[in-house]
Amino acid sequence: MTIFVTVLQVLTGIALILAVLIQSGKNAGLSGSIAGVADTFMAKGKAKSVDAKLARATKWIGAAFVVLTLVLNVL
Repeated sequence: MTIFVTVLQVLTGIALILAVLIQSGKNAGLSGSIAGVADTFMAKGKAKSVDAKLARATKWIGAAFVVLTLVLNVL
């Protein structure tokens, strides 16, 4: 049982790392405005929905990671 939960925790940890790395930054800052980053209305809506889904997934994966850590601590 411990090995199974440990494998799940490792997979959840990898998924959490990937979910965080895939997310885009919250703002482009001054460099983004100087470089001439132009977003259309449709691109902004799509990016926000994808970022919102990634943020939600990150929260759920993080919660699963914490629960698995507590389960491993009890075992």
